[in-house]
Amino acid sequence: MTDATERTALLDELGVDIDPELLSLALTHRSFAYENGGIAHNERLEFLGDSILGQAVTVRLFTGHPELDEGELAKRRASVVSTVALAEVARAIDLGAHLRLGRGEDLTGGRDKDSILADTMEAVIGAAYLSAGHEAATSLVLRLVEPLLADPLRYGAAMDPKTSLQELAARLGLPAPAYAVDARGPDHDRRFTATVRVGELAGLGEGSSKKQAEMAAALTAWRELSERA
Repeated sequence: MTDATERTALLDELGVDIDPELLSLALTHRSFAYENGGIAHNERLEFLGDSILGQAVTVRLFTGHPELDEGELAKRRASVVSTVALAEVARAIDLGAHLRLGRGEDLTGGRDKDSILADTMEAVIGAAYLSAGHEAATSLVLRLVEPLLADPLRYGAAMDPKTSLQELAARLGLPAPAYAVDARGPDHDRRFTATVRVGELAGLGEGSSKKQAEMAAALTAWRELSERA
């Protein structure tokens, strides 16, 4: 499959006509940029997309849930726009397959890292805004996060996955979750991989900190355990 064909498939999935150059930029991780002469990468688009994402989710929650107070609205918004939640959205459209990564990042599983997927998802939203305007970008955001908005149980898990996993394990009569964390990379770019075990079930997660990796692993395990339950 050619690169152009792959991008067409992604655009079909997104349902927005994004300028090809902007889409390519949105998919370009800094590791790829550094290995290719310091070309532009997606962090500026990520900055823009983060703002559009936050506004769209805030308005949707405010107008759709008049019964919720400010604290609950803030809690739900934080859950939906979290790194873990955005990575889940990115996986649903197979965004990882389209990333432009440096060789080292690619070899160490960068296409499935929560942080890279979430950042790229925001960059794509930014590219959609610049290409098609505010309304189209907002519509894209709401289509992407609708599964999260429609599943209130997931709010608690995404906000505090370690507690949610512990409570679910106890409810099912399973042992308390046990975590193990490995770290790699230089001090300025440390990456952490966590494994959590609940009986025979294991969940994996990655992040730029031990806490983030453990939270990602806990959410993975919580999803699996919830489905089994």
